[in-house]
This record gives sequence, C-alpha cells and structure tokens, in this order.
Amino acid sequence: MLKRLTILFLVFALLLVACGGNNETTNEQPAATSAPEEPEDTGDVEEPEEPAEPAEPAEELAVGIVLPTREEPRWIQDETRFREALEAEGYDVEILFSQGDSAVELANVEQLITRGVQVLILTPHDGAAAAAAAEAANSAGVKVIAYDRLILNTDAVDYYVTFDSIAVGAAQAQYLVDNAEGTDNPLYLYAGAATDNNAFLFFEGAWNVLQPKIADGTFRIVNSSEAVALQDNAELTRDEMGQIIGQITTEWDFDTAKSLAEANLTAAPAEDKGDVFILAPNDGTARAIADAFGADADVSSYIVTGQDAEIASVQYIIDGLQSMTVLKDVRTLVADAIAAAVAYLTGSTPPETNTYNNGTIDVPAKPSEVISVDQSNVQEVIIDSGYWDASEFTGLP
Repeated sequence: MLKRLTILFLVFALLLVACGGNNETTNEQPAATSAPEEPEDTGDVEEPEEPAEPAEPAEELAVGIVLPTREEPRWIQDETRFREALEAEGYDVEILFSQGDSAVELANVEQLITRGVQVLILTPHDGAAAAAAAEAANSAGVKVIAYDRLILNTDAVDYYVTFDSIAVGAAQAQYLVDNAEGTDNPLYLYAGAATDNNAFLFFEGAWNVLQPKIADGTFRIVNSSEAVALQDNAELTRDEMGQIIGQITTEWDFDTAKSLAEANLTAAPAEDKGDVFILAPNDGTARAIADAFGADADVSSYIVTGQDAEIASVQYIIDGLQSMTVLKDVRTLVADAIAAAVAYLTGSTPPETNTYNNGTIDVPAKPSEVISVDQSNVQEVIIDSGYWDASEFTGLP
C-alpha cells in the first residue's frame, strides 16, 4: 500500500511540473485546482520538503550618481552629503566613481542603466567625452542631470545643477584685487583642467576682474606668455582662454600644481618674486602652490586663492598658509540636485533660473550662490553654519 501511494504521489508531482513548464505570459488567471490527497502518515515515510519561496525581484534603482574621482576630497564630501540626503528622502541610491577615466565613467553609467536607474546625476571627468554616457542614458529613458560640471556637445542633458562658476572666479580675483597695493605686483595665474568646462568659467570670471587691474598696472603677469599677449583684451574667446589654460593648467592635481609652481619659480628672476599674488583654481592646488611659494626664500609673502572649503584648506587659512577659499556649500548643491531628481521622479520639472549653452543646446539650470572665506569670517561661515565641526581644526580664533 505504501509503495503504491508513493508512486501515485510522484506521478502527480511530475504532472504539476509539466503543466507549470510553460513560461509564456497570458492575461488569463490559472484555473483553480484541488490539492492532492496526502498519503497516509505511517510513521516511516518523510514528508516532502516545502519548496523555497521565490526571491523578490530587485527594486529598480531610483537615482544613480557618478562622480569623477575619489582622489579629490571635494568629491568625497559630495558622496557623503548625497548618501545622507537621499537616504533621508527614502530613495535608493548607487554612487560610483570614474577615477578620472571617461571609459570607466561610461561603464558606470551603463551599469546604472542595467539597474533600471530612473534619474542619473553625472559629474563628468571630461565634459565632451561624457556626451556618450549622457546619450546612452537618454536613449534608455533616463533623465540626465549634469552635476557641478556641464556635459558638452549633446542634447541628452535635461538639467544642470551648479554653482555660479563665473562668480567663483570673480570672487577669487576680487580677493587679489582687494589685497593689492601700488603697482607692478607679480601675478601668477593657474587654472584647472582644459577638459573641464568649469575651468574655463572660473578663469573667465577671474579675467573679468583682473584684466582691468592688469591694464592699469596694478598687476604684472609673470608665468604665462599667452596671457601677456592677450592682456589688453577685456574679453577672451574660448580659444584664447584655452591658449592660456594650456600653459597654466594644474589638471586639478596636487602634484602637477606643485611641479608647475616650482618650475615657474625656478624660471622667475628675483624681481618677479617678493610680495606675490596667485590665482589658484581650487583648494587642492592652492595648498600645493602655497607649499612651493612658501619654500622659496625670495618670496616675501603671497596671497593665494582657492575654492571648495576643504578641511585641509580651512586649516591652512587658520594657519595663514592659504589666504582664502570660495565656499560652494555642497549641502546646497546636493539639495538642488536631489530636488531636481525628485521632480523628475514625480513627473514634474525642476526650477530654472538660468541656462548654460553646452555647444548644442541651452541647458536649464539653477546656479547657487558662493561665499568668500578667509580668516575674518571662517568661524561664522564654516563652523557656526555647521558646514564643518570645530573639532576638525586647531587654532580657531
């Protein structure tokens, strides 16, 4: 009897498997079936194990973020702020780094597309090369938000979240102007990477302020023959800026900036030293350049600019080693990016207060304000605002 019941049970199970083997999807509900009678429990036959519950399908990723590199403290700031803010909003997020490689950047975007990402927030390593990544996302129906750096030469960008980059350069230059006395002050110019559209915007903003003071003799350009050749031009074309940036680029890299500054100082005669003024594009390069100028015995003093309010540079400012930084409050930028992403996720459109032409289209944007920070306001702007905790620093006033 037992053997017969066991055979019947196995036959029934095989029939069930055969009936369930068709994977075609239909709109018809499966017909209800009666459960088979269980064999008698005789005490010497084990019950078959219950099949495991099928795994839940992975949820689609709402927001994917691709940042350019882990090598700059600035982008670690952004990663932390993004994670905190998006998790607080209840959205799943994946944050990937491209490590300064456009091919890795494209692979990161393609990975996020396979995850079902709905909104991509992308800071390009190279603004022009990033067009391929933006177009891949756009073709997959993903909304593309350029973050802090504009993606160039494509119509596959939906929105641009940025600080007013021209205002950043203007603030840096204005600090140099405000601290200069007399005439013939040696001026050293440095810039970011020529692959980054922001480097051009920062330099444009700085040139707008510095050029009149170069023309009237307040400053004398020391380290760029291209800038000297164009110093009478109140406005520069992009090609002209490119010629200058090609001579003074730091590639946003600490070691490159330091080597370039040291080479400039080696080539400079004593009259090009003394009390000097330095346009440095960001905090990492500012510290590198400050170290080089501080080590030169013929440099009596230097005023050097920066941006990003990195912890190390805030400490340099407190210690008198870096003159100023431009605070681009990452909390504001992240909040603007998340607000734009949420707008797209909920079927609306983020606010537009400006547009930026990327070579193909005018990209809607909402630039955020920037703040100059030096020893006089570091406590108020950096510590009291909660941007960084006082425990990160020594020697605060």
